[in-house]
Amino acid sequence: MEPGGEHHDLQVAVVMVPFPSQSHLNQLLQLSGLIASYGLQVHFVGTATHNRQAKLRSNSLKPDSRIQFHDLPTPPIAALDPDPNTSGKVPLHTYPAFQAYANLREPILGLVEELSLKTRRVVIIYDWLVFEAVRDAVSVQNVESYAFNCLPAFNHFFVLWEAMGKPFEVEGPLKNPPPVGEFMAEELIQCIVTSTFKERGGDIHNTCRLIDGTYIDLLSREEINGSSKPQWAIRPTFLQADLTANNDRKAQHKCLEWLDKQAPGSVIYVSFGTTTSFTNEEAGEIAVGLEQSRQKFILVLKDADKADIFAGEDRKIELPEGFEERVQENGMVVRDWVPQLEILAHKSIGGFMSHCGWNSCFESLLTGVPVAAWPMHSDQPLNALFLTRVLKTGLVVREWAQRKELMTASVIKNVVERLMASEEGREIRKRAKELSAAIKVSMDEGGEAGCWEIESFIAHITR
Repeated sequence: MEPGGEHHDLQVAVVMVPFPSQSHLNQLLQLSGLIASYGLQVHFVGTATHNRQAKLRSNSLKPDSRIQFHDLPTPPIAALDPDPNTSGKVPLHTYPAFQAYANLREPILGLVEELSLKTRRVVIIYDWLVFEAVRDAVSVQNVESYAFNCLPAFNHFFVLWEAMGKPFEVEGPLKNPPPVGEFMAEELIQCIVTSTFKERGGDIHNTCRLIDGTYIDLLSREEINGSSKPQWAIRPTFLQADLTANNDRKAQHKCLEWLDKQAPGSVIYVSFGTTTSFTNEEAGEIAVGLEQSRQKFILVLKDADKADIFAGEDRKIELPEGFEERVQENGMVVRDWVPQLEILAHKSIGGFMSHCGWNSCFESLLTGVPVAAWPMHSDQPLNALFLTRVLKTGLVVREWAQRKELMTASVIKNVVERLMASEEGREIRKRAKELSAAIKVSMDEGGEAGCWEIESFIAHITR
């Protein structure tokens, strides 16, 4: 079966159950589009709020009638404001969304039972963070379930390896990573350890084997997984051709228009994702550091997403007086949603200061943009180690041991200069470009992720 063909398999229905956070919603929506392109009907389930959010921020995903959204009923979601002073930058304000999805267990079961009467097989793909929501549905007679690992296999492996008591030696550049408990809440660690059903048909990893194959293989070892399950590496990300075509559209974002006027590789893109909140003081240090570096920059300064992004106004983060006027020749401050992948793919971007969420990490690898790694919480510190120590496509903004100290403008300035205007930065940039080229080849038509992995998965669920 080929993508875009006329073949429609009405004997198999696919049910997608995402975690209600932007990076997770987007991953499973992109995967939905990829699976739908093979002629399968996909049912994307969630609250009305989060389905609306997923569609609103869907990047270049084209509307597809084979993706059906199901707005399942839940109690109202408490719209807590993000707290920039929370310990360790952990986004506790998103917990009400997680609770809302715990209430979807019964409606998901109802939907799956209904679909099971009409089709030969129902395939549930669930983000492992919401495994409780599908606990009943996976037991329906003609249902198969597959866990979607939203992290790199590298990250997932080291959490499980430590939790299992380090049952074997690990070779490579990161033999002794820092204890996972230093940056990941115990509840999250336990969720990773207990989030897969023994009956599941296999695991889907949001990565590609070129960079992560060693750790996918380690994850499949019996000491870690308990049993042998099929493992697929499927990263449904738009490649350069899609982005170039998309950049030609008339109504492109204002920051892309600004980038068109800048020299190749001259701009650092600074963005910390959708779960990080900064105080005015912290944001001020970042802004002044960028100004003092005298490098061109785009600074995305947006408060973290609420559990319901449509509830109320976002807090406006204040910058030092006169800053935006002083830097208007060299920089741009953006306070709204931006098309990040298009920005990173732009020829004028030469660096990326990032919180190291996995989506941002992979997008930097795909586009060949070196990273100044500034992880905040959860999976991000391990992702940062993967980029800087294993793949060597970035440098560290600050050591994890200094995470509670205020990052000063002078530190920001020095890191930006190292990445954008030093021999060290040039070497990292060269490595990033080389790895990007190899990833694109591996994900292109006929390559490992663009062809074999997804086709193997489609063949498996439609067998």
